[in-house]
Amino acid sequence: MRFRPHARREEPEINLIPLIDVLLVILIFLMVTTTYSKYTELQIQLPTADTERAQERPREIVMGISAGGDYSIDRKRIDNPSVATLASALGAARQAASGEPVLIISADAQAAHQMVVTAMQAAREAGLDRLTFAAQTQTAR
Repeated sequence: MRFRPHARREEPEINLIPLIDVLLVILIFLMVTTTYSKYTELQIQLPTADTERAQERPREIVMGISAGGDYSIDRKRIDNPSVATLASALGAARQAASGEPVLIISADAQAAHQMVVTAMQAAREAGLDRLTFAAQTQTAR
């Protein structure tokens, strides 16, 4: 028994508006939660390998920082570890060096962070633009 003999069957349609709404919400969520890193904050020049000739090593000034708060520059102990004293000692070591020396900060692992920051501030005041930190590799036990 058919009550509707000529009933047409409707074709199903895909409604795209809810899909677009969901995609926009996901896009906004991703934009808000993404952290953008700035890789151009530090202007550095990476060294290149040159196997044909041996490169000259620049003059090095080694600053040691012990865990107890003692400073030394080129194995000479600094009695008053203030920024001004360290800057004048680094300036004297820079005058003795030929060219543009590299400051190597060799700090004890237990040294306070402030002592390293003080050393960096003294290097800036002494006009030393090139500095690096000494580290040792971990040995397998």
